[in-house]
Amino acid sequence: MNKTETPAQFPYAEQLARLRLIRTEGIGPVLFRQLTEQYGSGIDAVEALPELLAKRKRPGKLAALYICEQELEAVHRLGAAAHFLGERNYPYRLAAADDAPPVIYTLGDLDHISPPAALGIVGARNASASGIKITKTVASEVARAAVTIVSGLARGIDTAAHEAALAGSTVACVAGGLDVIYPRENTKLYDAICERGAVVSEMPPGTQPQARHFPRRNRIISGLSDGVLIIEAAERSGSLITARFAAEHGRDVFAVPGSPLDPRSRGGNRLIKDGAVLVESAADIMQELERWSDDRPRQIKPATPPFKITPNVPATQISRCRGREGVLALLSHDAIHVDELVRLSGMKAEQVLVALMEHEIAGQINRHPGGKISLS
Repeated sequence: MNKTETPAQFPYAEQLARLRLIRTEGIGPVLFRQLTEQYGSGIDAVEALPELLAKRKRPGKLAALYICEQELEAVHRLGAAAHFLGERNYPYRLAAADDAPPVIYTLGDLDHISPPAALGIVGARNASASGIKITKTVASEVARAAVTIVSGLARGIDTAAHEAALAGSTVACVAGGLDVIYPRENTKLYDAICERGAVVSEMPPGTQPQARHFPRRNRIISGLSDGVLIIEAAERSGSLITARFAAEHGRDVFAVPGSPLDPRSRGGNRLIKDGAVLVESAADIMQELERWSDDRPRQIKPATPPFKITPNVPATQISRCRGREGVLALLSHDAIHVDELVRLSGMKAEQVLVALMEHEIAGQINRHPGGKISLS
């Protein structure tokens, strides 16, 4: 297959290899992307990974083949579809994010996950009556303008947003497996979204949602949207995490203002102070619709590593030279941008990236938002 072409679907063996990579402990979305870039395919990366994992202080193991086979079988039994990063049906907005999930699973109509325009709406679970009212008003009016409403199926604002958009198009991003409905009270809503919209998850079927899964879910809400609207969010809330992801993804951030006496409004009010678009009605969002046009796929390009990792720079080449340890020596517990690291090292960018890839697999470094690196 020509590397410039986008395959409709990877062969089963390549899908399985990519799934083994991302299910291996310590391999996150950014490292996954670098490994597949470096080795050219999931299959070749899987072949190289055991040697790299052996360098960890506590040697790791590649995810078992049979477990990943069972995962894909469970997905198909649900009637769901698997979309791997790099395939044609993978949502183009989400693919543009550096932290895009290497695989997502969907139930429902695929047209809803890559629509002409999409607005994420998130907010408080313990929403006020006025918060619910404006959510339903804005979501229904925006949905009538052929904009897909993306949310997280949670109580409160999320539920109101989905319900108001059912007559149009809505996508629910969930923190657990596709077959685990949370909260259970939203079972009827979940079924309705499956019939009239789509449900998305990056977790294996059967996964019970845990606290650490929700920020990951939030980045998918942002990644599938052109902009994100925050309605009632406390100063430390998952909604603000979604807003942060939206800013990192280059998406528009909107917020409904509220009383300074209501803790549920403090997060949204702060976002407005920081530059978010103040929303009092759907008209404030509709003004942005011209930029969310049908040519958006040509405006959002798939994300790539900061520098191209070329296949002709094997990891073993860096391992044998002193440059690999030299890169590590330049790092501290204070995060530094990869660009600055390249400049300080005097090495080629692709060599630094390969060295960082090995150090990350070995558990020696941590990645931070904005392309920064530090010692772990």
